[in-house]
Amino acid sequence: MSDALKAYRSKRNFAITAEPAEGGTPSPEARAFVIQKHWASRLHYDFRLELDGTMKSWAVPKGPSYDPHDKRMAVQVEDHPLAYNSFEGTIPEKQYGAGKVIIWDKGTWEPLDDPAKAYAAGNLKFTLYGHKMRGNWVLVRMKGKGEKQAPWLLIKEKDNYVRPATEFSVVDEMPDSVKDLQLPKANQAPAPAKPKKKGALPAGAVKATLPATFSPELATLVDAPPANPADWIFELKFDGYRMLARVEAGAVKLITRNDNDWTHKLAPLHAALVNMTLPDGWYDGEIVVHDKHGKPDFGLLQQAFDGANTADIVYFLFDAPYLDGMDLRDVPLETRRAMLEQVLKKAGNDQVRFSAEFGHDPAELMVAACKLGLEGVIGKKRAARYVSRRSREWIKLKCGQRQEFVIAGYTDPQGARSGIGALLLGTYDKDGVLQYAGNVGSGFNHATLHDLKEQLTPLETDVSPFPPRAVAGRKHHWVKPVLVAEVSFAEWTSAGSVRHPVFQGLRLDKLAKGITRDVPQHVEDAVEPGAPAGKLPSNVKVTHGERVIDADSGATKLDLIRYYALVGELTMEHLKGRPVSLVRAPAGVGGELFFQKHAEIGKLPGIKQMKAALDPDHPPMLEVASVQGILSAAQWNVIEFHTQNATGRAYEKPNRMVFDLDPGEGVDWKTIQQAAELMHAFLDELGLAAFLKTSGGKGLHVVVPIKGTLGWDAVKDFSQALVQHMAITLPDRFSVKSGPKNRIGKIYIDYLRNGRGSTTACAWSARSRPGLGISVPVAWDELAGLKAGDQWTIRNVQTRLDQGNAPWAGYTSAAKTLTAAMKQLGFKP
Repeated sequence: MSDALKAYRSKRNFAITAEPAEGGTPSPEARAFVIQKHWASRLHYDFRLELDGTMKSWAVPKGPSYDPHDKRMAVQVEDHPLAYNSFEGTIPEKQYGAGKVIIWDKGTWEPLDDPAKAYAAGNLKFTLYGHKMRGNWVLVRMKGKGEKQAPWLLIKEKDNYVRPATEFSVVDEMPDSVKDLQLPKANQAPAPAKPKKKGALPAGAVKATLPATFSPELATLVDAPPANPADWIFELKFDGYRMLARVEAGAVKLITRNDNDWTHKLAPLHAALVNMTLPDGWYDGEIVVHDKHGKPDFGLLQQAFDGANTADIVYFLFDAPYLDGMDLRDVPLETRRAMLEQVLKKAGNDQVRFSAEFGHDPAELMVAACKLGLEGVIGKKRAARYVSRRSREWIKLKCGQRQEFVIAGYTDPQGARSGIGALLLGTYDKDGVLQYAGNVGSGFNHATLHDLKEQLTPLETDVSPFPPRAVAGRKHHWVKPVLVAEVSFAEWTSAGSVRHPVFQGLRLDKLAKGITRDVPQHVEDAVEPGAPAGKLPSNVKVTHGERVIDADSGATKLDLIRYYALVGELTMEHLKGRPVSLVRAPAGVGGELFFQKHAEIGKLPGIKQMKAALDPDHPPMLEVASVQGILSAAQWNVIEFHTQNATGRAYEKPNRMVFDLDPGEGVDWKTIQQAAELMHAFLDELGLAAFLKTSGGKGLHVVVPIKGTLGWDAVKDFSQALVQHMAITLPDRFSVKSGPKNRIGKIYIDYLRNGRGSTTACAWSARSRPGLGISVPVAWDELAGLKAGDQWTIRNVQTRLDQGNAPWAGYTSAAKTLTAAMKQLGFKP
């Protein structure tokens, strides 16, 4: 045992960390298991099984899943002592594994075979009896290549506990510690999931009419294969044109990714699809032309169009977001593909083929693809739903540098060459400015040179599409930037130009305005899990859930609604009983905002109107009465929930004060933290309790609970006097004036939130800002460790859910009257 724990002890300083050095007692009746939720540099779940006197341990980045299709990566780490099963706490900074640890689940496990032999063979099957983990599971060791930490897969075996990932996420829906719960016994199993009725729709599918238009999902370029390949399906990256097929009542349309109808250009393919009598649906795929070796050839595809001979075009289908009267976008990709494959097998046509899975090891696949001269590999998460945007759940790995460029001009031919010399290339930056990317003068044949000259001549202009002096020399022919060229090249130069470029052809299916530099993302960042998914009640119907509401994060309307399902009960503690303003953003982040203090509630279940007498000159104010109200508001395009400082029961007597620490230009985060500490100290000196939360934006909110004995004007005037005192005492830090010019380098403490009818974003509300930050309650002793006012977003909220509203424990009982504080400040109401 001592040797087994040697690696464990060598990594830790037990004079600093509270982790046990050794010890623990073997379970007398059954072997123990524990899963510890660990916020180290990245959140992960440490899965441990008692075997041979120690806890065999694996780090599971995403945590377990009850869906057998979710093959979760489990990286084996050093054995831990049995005593580690009861460890819950925080590993100090600069120590190995620094970060918070909770006991997420615990119980006993029962091997289904000889455990020592199964473990040694790398195929360990077992039954778990935990609070959250039940049923049969298997750990399978992957064939490694000498890794220090052996990769395994944690997979749910098929039994009565299986739950589709689209219906249930155990890590999202059961985030808390079980440390204080009694150890469960094997015979205390919860009720298994009910088996599906025969003929039932696939999980996530809904009956739907076929939409008239549809936008495809796009892949994100990454720099390396993902670390958990078993969770992904890999396909060949076709060298062709993306094409959607809409089939309804026998009528077929072929639509490009930019919603152009190309049915008339693809007559032979159209005829083939009509003859197949496919079920109604939207089919997603790519059209290609093969060379004599059977390899997709982009040049031959272009020649097929140029010569109006498209008979050799082959259509590879890889997805069906709508099929046979069903909306399948929330159905896992693996299930959608299986349904599509069955449809194509039944229809049978060699011109329309299924894009089959291309092996399992992406590194080996890339080597094979590149040796064959193919463009690369596409990876898609097996459990991914279909979204009409660029997605992190679809990735592309390219064999070489190749992308589209805008043609901004050309040079004259030299020597015996005719037509044009070289094309001047550009890409648009994030501000919509066309930036010079070099020129391409190779890859043309005689016919291409003359064809390009004919297309470019009518587009000539005297005005350069680039910024002034972007291109050296004077002998250029500028053209209107409307044509797109596909170009392969060796690398980007430090000046932002392509090196050794080769022209591949024109892209008739892409718009020039959308062409940007295709920079590969680091794979760990690109495939980071999306927003945690809260379970939606069956009576919540989401429309246009695929619509992107935040371009920064790629978050969709459905992502936001699922976020609110996840934090609904936490949010209700801050919403219930208070008049609320609903901040609607129909066009998403960056679009026009609408503040709804009054609304018809017929289509908003869970929202109710307050008594009209509270605000007699206006329609009734609104209150969110239940979690369903939060979700129905989010379905109505509400992003933010703002509350007033009084409840409906005692509206004329506010029961809190709110101070918004709003930084001016040039104020860094450390200064904001110091300002919050100063305000906390000043309020404490006045005998007032203060509670802290992030704003979800740039600053922080300080909330003071008070007893409702004074009216609106008195409370607002006192809050103003308090802020003025701080601004007079520390004029270099604080401003009492709100204009931007008055607070350069200073923090404006907004006391106007304390007026009658004024509102503040409530705790757990998302903010209509890039990234969709959220307002989160925090404890004062956490202030020094905060990184920003939008540290938590709808995508990483899972790292905070275990804390919930605990930092504000004692909020209600901390309320005091303002009488003593007013007297101490010398304020007379």
